[in-house]
Amino acid sequence: MTPSSDIPGSVESVTGVTSAQDVVNSLRDLTVQAVSELYVKYQDDLRAVRDRQRDFLQRRGKSMKAQLDDYEAEITYLLLREYRPETVVEIGTFYGWSTMWILSALRDNGIGHLYSFDIVDHVVSNVPDGLSAARWTFTKGDVRETLGGIVGSADYLFIDADHGARFGRWYVENVFPMVRPGTPTSVHDVFHGRRPKPISEGSVLMKWLAEHDKSFFTPSAAKAPEVIEHLSRVKKELRLGTPVRESRHNPMVFFTLG
Repeated sequence: MTPSSDIPGSVESVTGVTSAQDVVNSLRDLTVQAVSELYVKYQDDLRAVRDRQRDFLQRRGKSMKAQLDDYEAEITYLLLREYRPETVVEIGTFYGWSTMWILSALRDNGIGHLYSFDIVDHVVSNVPDGLSAARWTFTKGDVRETLGGIVGSADYLFIDADHGARFGRWYVENVFPMVRPGTPTSVHDVFHGRRPKPISEGSVLMKWLAEHDKSFFTPSAAKAPEVIEHLSRVKKELRLGTPVRESRHNPMVFFTLG
């Protein structure tokens, strides 16, 4: 299956990345075209991960409170597969749904280590040993005190923690300057509607991106329904349409730091 030529561009003012390889070189120009091609490129491995995640979620039931919806989780997995980071930093794990998707990508790449931080340790009892062994380090505590210097080595930064404006200001002022230029980054809970909530992490992040003239990509159904519509068609053609979890809540944004 080859994506059609009428695929819409990315949500914000970015220009023409049209191949999966370009994602590695310029995640700042990520488009739905490039994401679609990644779905095609990694469809078999993604199908296997989706099946394992679906089975895990059904077995755990209410003891696993999954946060990312399918599009957010799948795009994270696909970008990690394509970018092949050696060091991933995850700020916020909650029950470990995003952690498992990240670790699945590192396992399938055969390279990379995940450093996760959270004030609670629910994730420890959820992540299977087969995923965590030799590729995962979890640190419990307030990330503002425990993060240390590892973020300076990050090849991918994933943030899904406290969603208040104060925490948003902390990481744009203290974490972002430590991250190497060109580092792919994703932040959850930004677009619950067409715009971020007025006093929120999302509003702080959007202001920072605008001030630094940085574009972003989002699969948010509230912000970018045309992206969801297109990716839904791609997934159906690839026979990836059966949900892993039922959700239309996908407020994540993807961008490049530096």
